[in-house]
Amino acid sequence: MDLNTVAEILDARQPTPWRPGDAWLGGGTYLFSEPQPHLRRLVDLSRTGWTPVELHPDGSLEIAATCTIAQLSRFAQELTTTAAPLFEQCCRAFLASFKIWNMATVGGNLCNALPAGPMISLTAALDAECLLLSQDGLRRRVRVADFVTGAGRKDLAEGELLRSITVPARALTCRTAFRQASLYGLGRSGVLVIGALDPLDGSLALTITASTVRPFRLWFPLPPTAEELRTAIASAVADHDWFDDIHGLPEWRAHMTFRYAEEIRRELGETAA
Repeated sequence: MDLNTVAEILDARQPTPWRPGDAWLGGGTYLFSEPQPHLRRLVDLSRTGWTPVELHPDGSLEIAATCTIAQLSRFAQELTTTAAPLFEQCCRAFLASFKIWNMATVGGNLCNALPAGPMISLTAALDAECLLLSQDGLRRRVRVADFVTGAGRKDLAEGELLRSITVPARALTCRTAFRQASLYGLGRSGVLVIGALDPLDGSLALTITASTVRPFRLWFPLPPTAEELRTAIASAVADHDWFDDIHGLPEWRAHMTFRYAEEIRRELGETAA
């Protein structure tokens, strides 16, 4: 879609004072999907030259905000860590065309903060951390689970930039379990639940997305009983936290979340035992 209110496209490599009506341009799959009458300038990140994905010597994995879904998928196919399959599962949760795969970025998916964003699901489940850069050069780090604060809302100040997302080395060693549901075959995720079992201490993290307005990451020092798990989810997710739109009623989303959480508890709990 043409954005007929945009008068300039600026190169992000050239510092330019931020002003109202500016927006960062990554892949543009959202920006160009619907009218953006409030925008006047786009600051293009495509020429920054950031390495899409990098495995650091300490074992952590850094994903640039400009990394496309296709680039992340190709990189993950070479990963040999235990959690590697989760990357492809979440990339496939887009159910998107090859055009979207090759243009949509990991950073854009997080910054859109949609409940069904599968890159939010992936990085929150692996306890990843966002690196944010402000206009005055200050840096701050926020866990992905805290970065997305609601449907379409995120902890991002005016002009602040999501630079990268870092997955800790320990999370990559976790055994994971993935469950996803949609109301129809090629539909947007209505429920997406991920479990991660830490081999070092036997702890279990359960991450709930798509069915809720924001990510919920529940941590248990040891795999819980069925009753403990249900109680923890019911205590963490309030009635108003269940998402309600055309892709699923809150009651259905809650029912499927509890069902999938129990399936994951059994799957990973048996592994721990």
